[in-house]
Amino acid sequence: MQLNKFTDYALRILLYVARPNDVPYTIADIAKDLHVSQNHLVKVVHFMGKQHWIVTIRGKGGGIRLNPDARNIKLGEIVRILQGNHQIVECNTPPCVLRSQCGLKGILDQALESFYQSLDRYTLGEVLQHGILPSSQSSHIDFLQLTQKA
Repeated sequence: MQLNKFTDYALRILLYVARPNDVPYTIADIAKDLHVSQNHLVKVVHFMGKQHWIVTIRGKGGGIRLNPDARNIKLGEIVRILQGNHQIVECNTPPCVLRSQCGLKGILDQALESFYQSLDRYTLGEVLQHGILPSSQSSHIDFLQLTQKA
């Protein structure tokens, strides 16, 4: 599974705006530092504001801050919402002639759910606090690498 660009940008923005700063972050600052177009970020920021993950302040001195309550949200919940109703395979459009004899979709759906359950073991706050996620072998995996390769 590969995360879509919207999810990738949203996760990066959440991590970015969680960093301590005396003034709120602006879209221009984020776009410059993350090397992403402002147009893309406006859409992502608007969506995350509607989810109450970030606080947006308009006008002079305005900008973006992480909503402190967002630190308690499980990563799986964040990614599920950002990815939407994304399925690994689509068997109905166009209809696949192998549907009635194929077990692959069920296996892939189960794997996707396992991915989300793994992310649900961590909150956004835990990632922000540690910057890393422990693996079962006690080594460390960079969060963005984990989500991009999954």
